[in-house]
Amino acid sequence: MVNTNESRTPKLSRREMVERLLSGMAAGIMCPLLASAHPIHEHLRSGATLDLAADLSAASDWTPLFLDVRQNAALVSLAECVVPGSTAAQVNRFIDLLLSVETADNQQKFISSLASIEKAANERFGRGLASLNFEDLQALLTVVSTADASQTDFNNLKEWISGAYYSSEQGMRELGWDGNYVFAAYPGCASANGTT
Repeated sequence: MVNTNESRTPKLSRREMVERLLSGMAAGIMCPLLASAHPIHEHLRSGATLDLAADLSAASDWTPLFLDVRQNAALVSLAECVVPGSTAAQVNRFIDLLLSVETADNQQKFISSLASIEKAANERFGRGLASLNFEDLQALLTVVSTADASQTDFNNLKEWISGAYYSSEQGMRELGWDGNYVFAAYPGCASANGTT
């Protein structure tokens, strides 16, 4: 008889995963995703914030702390298109928590970026991000990610989304992490010449 408890990979908190990720970086592993000066990366270094995120994510009666209901719905749709699996990883909840303790300047940048992409959705499709299907979202993001007027806003949101996703268990596992070791290298972080 197989003991299923022994065959399971250990369940780690987001804090433990991020600590392991950062310890790998301290050993000389540098992934461009985590090397950014973007505000989310400072939050990923805060154990208290990560612990609070875990507590709030587990709440069955979760409501946004910073975003309003419409902004949250837009973020859920946008995040799922930018990084599939973001909804299951509760990226919106993590970002909302981080924004609730963020500086007013960075809060405003996030809201402005989200409003910019929401405006582009309304102009192109006559409806907001939350009501677009996946194909329409992909078409929209193809445009806003390259247009001079919206590229900075898209990149800002993409950093928040990808940082939140790849610090989650689901995101770490997608990168190849199995919970039993610190990466010698991060598969998704190789440069064009093959180095990490």
